[in-house]
Amino acid sequence: RAAYLARARDNAALAGLADEIEASLAGLSVPETAVRRLLLGQISEYLGQFEGAVRWYASVPEGRVWAQAQLRSARAQAARGALEEALELLRGLQLDYDADGEVIRDAYLFEAELYAQAGRDTEALAAYGRGLGIFEDDPLLLYARALAWVEMGRVAAAEADLSRILVFDPDNAAALNALGYTLADRTDRHEEALGYIERALELDPDNPAIIDSMGWVLYRLGRPQEALEHLRRAWTIMPDAEIGAHLGEVLWTLGETEQARRVWSEAAALDPGNDVLESTMERLDR
Repeated sequence: RAAYLARARDNAALAGLADEIEASLAGLSVPETAVRRLLLGQISEYLGQFEGAVRWYASVPEGRVWAQAQLRSARAQAARGALEEALELLRGLQLDYDADGEVIRDAYLFEAELYAQAGRDTEALAAYGRGLGIFEDDPLLLYARALAWVEMGRVAAAEADLSRILVFDPDNAAALNALGYTLADRTDRHEEALGYIERALELDPDNPAIIDSMGWVLYRLGRPQEALEHLRRAWTIMPDAEIGAHLGEVLWTLGETEQARRVWSEAAALDPGNDVLESTMERLDR
């Protein structure tokens, strides 16, 4: 019910459900309430009540959902601006060898994400490295670190991590797409990039991120009319600021400047301040 109300964005009903769940705790022992306390934390987090979320997560007793509550609590702490408290929780989870392996792995992923958001790239890379020291060749850790390398402009390092994923899982569509897009966007190896993206699109033909990559690599290859078809489709499936930036650039190149401005305006409304969108508009529409 909570998931349904969240999808419907019915916050008032969701708050009412939280009251109902809280009232039900009185008739149960604390161990029996673990899952309900976790859910109350999640509802509070969804409603933006981060201090309340932290309190509910802290009340979850040790047992099968305790580690998950600690991970969620770290997210709530970070959301309320308590970065050091969030990092302390994550480090505790990383040392809890009784916790589920995926939770421990996710603790490394989230620690690195928090450091990256704070502009502390060296510490973010160290967190990925420590995680990979335990979960060797874990595809999610490698993929996340590859994206971090791209943000830092270190394309060769990103390529190495994504290629490592493909050694063990050659049909990993996300890694194929990320590698192809990175090569298309950050290098002149556009033909090679096209091969990776074509393979990713074969594996996941309706994924808007991959469709966007196909449009972008075709544009980089000097084929804007073909690119336009893919970018329009990606934008229709998933309006997104970066897809909008790409679609607008191709429209601009084809002389459709008013359409380009309209797409950029819609994209800016979706994600104000998006770096790719802003740089594209500044570069073309001065």
